[in-house]
Amino acid sequence: MQKKNYVQEILDIIHSGLPQAELAEKLSDYHENDLADALADLTAEERRKLYAILGVEQVAEIFSYLDDAEPYLKELPPEEAAQVVSHMDSDDAVDALDDLEEEDKEKIVHQMDKVDKDAADDVKLLLSYDEDEIGSCMTTNYICIRKDLTIRQAMSELVKQAGVKETGILVSCSDYHIFKKMHLTRKQAMDKYLGIVKAALDRGIRPRCHFEDITRADFYGFVLPFAEELMYLSEESGLPIKIRACDTMGYGVHYYGAALPRSVPGIIYGLHHYARVPSEQLEWHGHNDFYKVVSNAGTAWMYGCSSVNCSLLGIGERTGNCPLEAMAIEYASLRGTLDGMDLTAVTEIAEYMEREIGIEISPRQPFVGRHFNVTRAGIHADGLLKDEEIYNIFDTAKILNRPALVAVDATSGTAGVAHWLNSYFRLKGDEVIPKTDPLVTTLRDLVAELYAQGRNTVMGDEELEIMVRTIDTERYEHLLFHKSH
Repeated sequence: MQKKNYVQEILDIIHSGLPQAELAEKLSDYHENDLADALADLTAEERRKLYAILGVEQVAEIFSYLDDAEPYLKELPPEEAAQVVSHMDSDDAVDALDDLEEEDKEKIVHQMDKVDKDAADDVKLLLSYDEDEIGSCMTTNYICIRKDLTIRQAMSELVKQAGVKETGILVSCSDYHIFKKMHLTRKQAMDKYLGIVKAALDRGIRPRCHFEDITRADFYGFVLPFAEELMYLSEESGLPIKIRACDTMGYGVHYYGAALPRSVPGIIYGLHHYARVPSEQLEWHGHNDFYKVVSNAGTAWMYGCSSVNCSLLGIGERTGNCPLEAMAIEYASLRGTLDGMDLTAVTEIAEYMEREIGIEISPRQPFVGRHFNVTRAGIHADGLLKDEEIYNIFDTAKILNRPALVAVDATSGTAGVAHWLNSYFRLKGDEVIPKTDPLVTTLRDLVAELYAQGRNTVMGDEELEIMVRTIDTERYEHLLFHKSH
């Protein structure tokens, strides 16, 4: 799979001659890490112009991703460098300054005293430790809580010091949780939950109430009355209270006419229409215990829930949560538009999760598995050669940067081999290799010989590529050049 060259894209934008406002808007689509990678390919003058366009806060964020900030800090006058360093986290700032000569470092720190005295003091403290001392590894970004506080008081102080604007509050609503886990009555549970919500509202914090185990709760006896009380508190305080309906055990069903509390349509409709919870304050959180996580999430959308909780690749407790990539495709299916989403990122995310985190993705997992758009039957391969739409779910090359492929084995024939060549080397138009090409027939014969000798596994791309190189080295190099460009 070809990876996007974000650095080249960034350089093209910077060199495009666009007005500054439009340039800033286009660059805002890129992560600071990618912008940091692009700095080395710019001239000093281009970098200075870029800093002016982006602003000191974003430049500080970019500098935090640099492996060696010395050449870039030295390009700036000490007062401008001090502005940048003052906006960095103290430990990142020290890492950046440590790359400088002592004289240059002192000039910047001196200027920092004029820009932000607190930031300067933090940096001076960390710089006072030698590199091999534990103090050099610490951070000054911490919260201090008195040891004589109760847990609730400590949590309140934590929220206050952290400047939290919104917080999740677990409000389990099934009798399994209320009676068996917390040993409370329903009234005691509701009073406890409302007390916590009021405490958050008093501090100007938006509550996000997680209605845990809602698909096993008494909807009319507990869920609805509780949601109504929350909406009264929301009106009184003027702050929105969000409700996250959590299908904790995956019991929810999307069928029309299903009974509460299992009914996803009934839950969302009831919260929206009977408890008067605005759509923008409703979320659905599903689990995949019964293979219904995607259909339930889509149903929640359709019945008035504005948000569904997702995770990358559906990773989550037990059987997992709703896959983000699945709901992105579901959104496009329902709306008929991507609304600006770039779904090639789905492929990049899957590659990153496998390569960097070690997540094993099932080969047949929709949209991300290695074989999700790979066909093995020779007759299907022949259809793909004539028109990809016959056997590919959509233009996977355009939308996901995943061309449809054919797995080559004993039954693939010339059609399967030809399709593998064209897909693997990304050949289009006049470049397409026909089934009658000698390269196709020779490769087919070599594959058939391996299976005649007893092979019983599918041919791998790397194996086939080596065989193509062996058959015709010059042509292979041409194909490889085409693939990489």
